[in-house]
Amino acid sequence: MILTINGRNTHPTNIQNKLCRALIISLFTWRRKNASDDSEHPYGWWGDSFPSIANDKIGSRLYLLSRAKLTNQTANFAKIYIKEAVQWMLDDGLASRIDVSVKRTDLTVLVATINIYKKDGSNEEFRFDNLWSDINV
Repeated sequence: MILTINGRNTHPTNIQNKLCRALIISLFTWRRKNASDDSEHPYGWWGDSFPSIANDKIGSRLYLLSRAKLTNQTANFAKIYIKEAVQWMLDDGLASRIDVSVKRTDLTVLVATINIYKKDGSNEEFRFDNLWSDINV
């Protein structure tokens, strides 16, 4: 899988930035579906069924969008799933604030921008230039 992050094509295993690696794991590791999700595939890490901390889960539910038509509503779901996937960074004190922007820029292009504000006041922005193709690998 090759990701385009901030305009650069890269393989996830080549990323040295620890925050970026944590973000990639959060977004592209499939979380177990919720009981209310309309999917026949549960996916997700089996450990989410037996968390050591109540409701502690790994990954995102972005995979639920892989068979959907790309619409503005799909972009809204992607934003919800991304926020859900990075919530642990706030809960664990890694970030003080996280801003997520997702927009459809073409019939087949979904751009996601995640701005992570750290406790020291600095921030890092990560833009996935075509999240739609990353989900539909």
